[in-house]
Amino acid sequence: MYYFQRQKYLDKLVESQGNGLVKIVTGGRRCGKSFLLFDIFHRYLTEHDVDENHIVELSLDDRTNRRLRNPDVLLDYIENRTPADGHTYYVVLDEVQLVDDFVEVLLSLMHKRHLDVYVSGSNSKFLSKDVVTEFRGRGDEIRVWPLSFKEYYEVVGGDRTTAWNDYYTFGGLPQVVQFESATKKIEYLINLYELTYLHDVIERNHLRNPEGLRQLTQILASAVGTSTNPKRICNTFQSVEGKTIISKTIKDYIGHLQDAFLIEEAMRYDVKGRKYIGTETKYYFTDIGLRAAALNYRQQEETHIMENIIYNELRSRGYRVDVGLVETWERDDQGKAVRKRLEVDFVVNQGPDRVYLQSAFRMPTSEKENQEQRPLLGINDSFRKMIVVGDNIMRKINDKGIVTMGLLDFLLDTKSISSLFEK
Repeated sequence: MYYFQRQKYLDKLVESQGNGLVKIVTGGRRCGKSFLLFDIFHRYLTEHDVDENHIVELSLDDRTNRRLRNPDVLLDYIENRTPADGHTYYVVLDEVQLVDDFVEVLLSLMHKRHLDVYVSGSNSKFLSKDVVTEFRGRGDEIRVWPLSFKEYYEVVGGDRTTAWNDYYTFGGLPQVVQFESATKKIEYLINLYELTYLHDVIERNHLRNPEGLRQLTQILASAVGTSTNPKRICNTFQSVEGKTIISKTIKDYIGHLQDAFLIEEAMRYDVKGRKYIGTETKYYFTDIGLRAAALNYRQQEETHIMENIIYNELRSRGYRVDVGLVETWERDDQGKAVRKRLEVDFVVNQGPDRVYLQSAFRMPTSEKENQEQRPLLGINDSFRKMIVVGDNIMRKINDKGIVTMGLLDFLLDTKSISSLFEK
């Protein structure tokens, strides 16, 4: 059985110890939140001289803990387990959304200074962003992502190309890695997508058109890396499915999928105009295995999968990520000036720093290389520029200041972006 350390998330938990806030561990279903708290963080606490009696852990979806879903009973139980004795008690509550008025319960616990509170949840109520919003600065959110390729490869090992083929096919949900056969992996992912993710979204939002939600998710999965908007999706429904769904419904459904951490939105950003463009946007799946499951494994194109994985990698490293739009003027065959709108795959932001990044599956010729460089060369500011290419190449930088590196080196080097900020 593979054991994943999830070190960067443990580091965040450790850093947040005793900060007076409720630590809210969020993320998609089966991405490893409960294991992070009940196994990895628990082990850390005991190894750093925290007595077992000072760790109160409750899985509130456990039938034996059903009575504790009553808020007053839960508060009484915790109070009895955590007498003030001069030491900190660590209270860890999983599936806390099963408790009535659970937000009030957590706010009550915050008043007890000898308690350090950590919560996670995985059903539809907790998957939304509402919980963090309700705390209004009193909650510290720690977002957990599926395994990055680096986390995956450090444990699985072996040939890098073989590991990559498995990763881009089945994604990074920790349980998937435990299955040996492709059949078991696919079966698990499809069941998780259908019976858990979609079911949660439909149940929480009382959707009356579950088939419409399913078809929308398929359309988004099929169009990963393509700019779109609700109106265009409506037209797709009309032309492909022969059905009419209004733009507002499409927008609402997309919001539900985002709240469930199944997809994320990358806004289009006018690099020269320094403003966001709201007419179109891109959507990426938070786990590439779930994206494949939404399509029933019928559409596996490595170019779009590579772009999606790079997006997830950037987000899991904590960057804000937009899609860049660059307007340039070029001469046509008659020598006439023509306005061109070129796209930069990712505008990677961290505070005041920025990197422009292109995802290129292959650059076999100088013509292709020039094509990938054109949007980057149309940007006049001083921020660094990078091309990540699917080929296995040595890292290089050309006379125009553009860094090029291979995909696997990029994914395995956690400083592949941050090092550019230091230049």
